[in-house]
Amino acid sequence: MERETSCCFTGHRRIPAQEGLWLRRKLREEISALAEGGVATFLAGGALGFDTMAAQEVLRVRGERFPHLRLVLVLPYVGQESQWSQRDAAVYRALLRQADEVVYTAKAYTRGCLFLRNRYLVDHSAHCVCYLQRDTGGTAYTVRYARERGLVIHDLTQGWKKEKPL
Repeated sequence: MERETSCCFTGHRRIPAQEGLWLRRKLREEISALAEGGVATFLAGGALGFDTMAAQEVLRVRGERFPHLRLVLVLPYVGQESQWSQRDAAVYRALLRQADEVVYTAKAYTRGCLFLRNRYLVDHSAHCVCYLQRDTGGTAYTVRYARERGLVIHDLTQGWKKEKPL
């Protein structure tokens, strides 16, 4: 995996219903534009919400226009879906089957495993597509870290009201 041609995703688990379709369209547009610009590998963190939506849209764009795209799931620990609903766990397992590669940053849950996953995503990417509505939490941390590391930030929340600027 080449960092220069890779892009990670970070975003919130809860997406307001009124933003879901709009966000999926913006993701497709951004993934397509990045693919046209030479990005070939997309890294998603495997969480519910934005991570799942982003991985699904990479697969959709790959099937429709760019068959060379790779989806890498970077997961915080083995079995993270064990406490999820049956529906969410089934979606997760489908993504696991369709991913080109799966990376686990820990074997079991630990206090810092999500932090390790987020740093891995950034450390292996040149671009970061984000859906950031708050300046606190894991998504805000990941975007700040991506900026510090010099990634190109593609903020899909532009045009939507944020609680506070980051």
